Amino acid sequence: MLQKTSNRFNAQDLWQKDHDHFLHPYTHFDSFKKEGSLVLAEGEGCYVTDVSGKRYFDGIAGMWCVNVGYGRREIAEVMAEQALTLCYTTTFVDVSNAPAAELASKLAELAPGSLNHVAFATSGSCAVDTAIRLAHYYQSRRGEPDRRFIISRKNSYHGSTYLGMSVGRRDGDQSPHFRYVPDLVHHLSAPYPYRRPEGMSLEAFSDFLVEEFRAKIEELGAENIAAFIAEPAQASGGVTIPPPRYLERMRDLCTKNGILFIADEIVTAFGRLGHFFASKDEFGIIPDIIVAAKGLTSGYIPLSATIYSDEIHEVISAPDPDAWFTHGYTYSGHPVACAVGVKNIEIIEREDLCANAAKVGDYLEKRLATLADLPIVGDVRGRRLMMCLEYVKDKRTREKLSDEVNISKRISNECEANGLLVRPLGHLDILSPPLTMTMAEVDFIVETLGKAIRKATDELSREGAL
Repeated sequence: MLQKTSNRFNAQDLWQKDHDHFLHPYTHFDSFKKEGSLVLAEGEGCYVTDVSGKRYFDGIAGMWCVNVGYGRREIAEVMAEQALTLCYTTTFVDVSNAPAAELASKLAELAPGSLNHVAFATSGSCAVDTAIRLAHYYQSRRGEPDRRFIISRKNSYHGSTYLGMSVGRRDGDQSPHFRYVPDLVHHLSAPYPYRRPEGMSLEAFSDFLVEEFRAKIEELGAENIAAFIAEPAQASGGVTIPPPRYLERMRDLCTKNGILFIADEIVTAFGRLGHFFASKDEFGIIPDIIVAAKGLTSGYIPLSATIYSDEIHEVISAPDPDAWFTHGYTYSGHPVACAVGVKNIEIIEREDLCANAAKVGDYLEKRLATLADLPIVGDVRGRRLMMCLEYVKDKRTREKLSDEVNISKRISNECEANGLLVRPLGHLDILSPPLTMTMAEVDFIVETLGKAIRKATDELSREGAL
């Protein structure tokens, strides 16, 4: 039996080692030097425990990813068994392994339309890179090598590689100290209904966005555009649900102009919106390519997938003795990771976690909506287990609070003190809990978050920030 967390770790020693040696993703050095990290040690169900023994409800499922919850013994056992059976094999050219074949077949079964082919990698970022290289390869193999441009959207996030950061476009990601791929990617307006132009209806906003895409195609020339990439619901860009029929119309424009539609479902796939894949079941479209990660293994081990159509495969696999798809990774189709993916999907299906996500997610939407009346809550939005609160200084004008207020972190700190982890992001707090969450846990989230917002509002009033 495991010892209690507080007895197994020297909390201060670990905090110091982390502080002194670990460069975290998205480090803000000034604050990190002062505060360091919350060092976690254990997880069970929807809860994590830090090295001091304090327990938290994980309202963000790690990073959108621990869909089946923490501490699944059967996943750990499959991982260990596969590591003992066959810990690794290359999958370059013509070598494979049983878990990779099984998982590829299962993903083909679950994916919509004719998306029957899979390339594996270890991260969502690498899956996006694969999708874009695949789009270029496909367009060239079908005789249109000039189709190089990628169309993306502002406020999007498509990974942290050199290419992924160039394709995504969130304000906070574009550091002046980095460089990005020039001239390859063109960005359209984000489908951000809350921040649409004053007085514009949702239907008119959808018209505006589609017309902007049409104009961009005319400007660049369809013959020069390889693909359009979009998160069905923008995740880290603010959990924005697009206006009515927007995705369907964007898909139609892609089809008419020979442009591949890449759906970035790294967050939305594997149950977060109540479906294995959200593109068709939630938004009514069948993309040419879907990229997925996170919930594919529920974060137990790194794995991602780029799933593409029969139509693409027929072109890229057509006879040509000089044609090689010179792309892939050392760990593509890693047997341990793929075995975990198979077991993870089995659990989601066996426990009907998509249905639970739909039921509990609908309740989360309803309960969070009650916080919309609070003075600094400008918008409560999202879908099911992918939700967001946006804070403002003035609800009528949607004016943001100053950055110095650090509103989302102020609120998330108060939630953390009361046993709830939410994700602060600028003027937003984001929720993406495990699919196993209960109605009672929804109530805890909303009550804890509501108290934290009220406390922050009182503090801002006293400070004269409102």
